[in-house]
Amino acid sequence: MVMKPKRSVAGTGSSSLPVGRRTKKRHGLKHLLKHKVLLLMLLPGVVFLLINNYLPMFGIVIAFKNINYVDGILGSPWVGLDNFKFLFATSDAWIITRNTVLYNFVFIVLNLVFAVSIAVALNELRNKLAAKFYQSIMFFPYFLSMVVVSYLVFAFLNVEYGFINKGVFALFGLDELNWYSEPKYWPFILPLINLWKGVGYGCVIYLAAIIGIDNEYYEAALIDGASKWKQILHITIPLIRPVIIITTILAIGGIFRSDFGLFYQTTLNSGALYPTTLVIDTYVYNALINMGNLGMSAAAGLYQSVVGFFLVLGSNWIVRKVDKDQAVF
Repeated sequence: MVMKPKRSVAGTGSSSLPVGRRTKKRHGLKHLLKHKVLLLMLLPGVVFLLINNYLPMFGIVIAFKNINYVDGILGSPWVGLDNFKFLFATSDAWIITRNTVLYNFVFIVLNLVFAVSIAVALNELRNKLAAKFYQSIMFFPYFLSMVVVSYLVFAFLNVEYGFINKGVFALFGLDELNWYSEPKYWPFILPLINLWKGVGYGCVIYLAAIIGIDNEYYEAALIDGASKWKQILHITIPLIRPVIIITTILAIGGIFRSDFGLFYQTTLNSGALYPTTLVIDTYVYNALINMGNLGMSAAAGLYQSVVGFFLVLGSNWIVRKVDKDQAVF
């Protein structure tokens, strides 16, 4: 009896693939064709992301080169990590690092506390028209550029015509202050400016999260006799905690970056204020203007991005250890 040879799976074309893989491939193509309209809608956003966020990453090589305009980016000589030494070899390295981290830490805490508190207060207002009005008023400063804000601050702190000196201090018989040459006051002034400008934006985010909470939770708590304060502590805050965690982790990722306009424009880049207002961004900008070295500026930006990336990973890891369900990834 002659046995017929079994048909081999191996071959050419699509028959060379195992049956399971061929099935998955066909299923994947059908899935793509089925959702082709949604994929086309996604295409502009993907192209925008690639052009604005990924293609510029080619500029990372500038941080490792001594850039000159004759040879260009690719032709300029490599210098290794010499550009990074610029940030750490100077006597100001500790000052700019301390100021950057501490200011951003204060900004994160203040904006979180005040934004959540104001959002809860607005949600409790019975007059919704008044709530919308207050929300709009607080959100308006967010749209102002730091150049405009710097003029507003200057109107308050100007030595000769400022409202603080000529209005408040003169009323109480106090001596005038030259605010732009007194560095000890700016660790309090800058957080206030940042809070005034940014609290409205954070308030909108948390208010949107609060509005999404089902009213049945509050109705059940009201039946059980819970006061408004207990409802806030045991219903509102726990249910918006995921949003709080996400925004805080993202803010921690930028703790080595500073609002350049806040520290440069608002302080008028006064050298007398450098001990308490000089941060990494303004320091690098001043050095770039004076020295014209693009490599050092790029090295500082890369350093801030890498540190921010690991801070996001570390913050998320800590959150995952405490409560796995609240982690971002």
